[in-house]
Amino acid sequence: MNAVDPLAFLLLLVAGALGAGARYVVDTLVQRAWRRTFPLGILLVNVSGSFLLGLLTGAALALDDTVATVVGVGFLGAYTTFSTVSVETVLIAERGRWRLALGNVIGTLLAGVAAAGAGLLLGTVLTG
Repeated sequence: MNAVDPLAFLLLLVAGALGAGARYVVDTLVQRAWRRTFPLGILLVNVSGSFLLGLLTGAALALDDTVATVVGVGFLGAYTTFSTVSVETVLIAERGRWRLALGNVIGTLLAGVAAAGAGLLLGTVLTG
């Protein structure tokens, strides 16, 4: 078993803090402008994060392992959020908005998978 690189670990922590902060900023700005029940901010965060992780994965062979880990696990891991989607979906359903709740789950899954696929394809093409 390999020991953890202290510098990589520190970079991972910093990237995680930046990713969480970026999620908060994007979600807050979008929701303030959106002003509806549907959690568009978190949807945009998760779809953009899925695209970026696909792009990173497609380009991973051209990147240093530490860079790919710090960006993928640290920044993007903290930026995207499955738990927030889950909680917001339950809250929407509790208000009796079942169609909206179902749309949130299905929309997040389909858009996220499509974005990840597009990012993976682009990353592979760019690093060819």
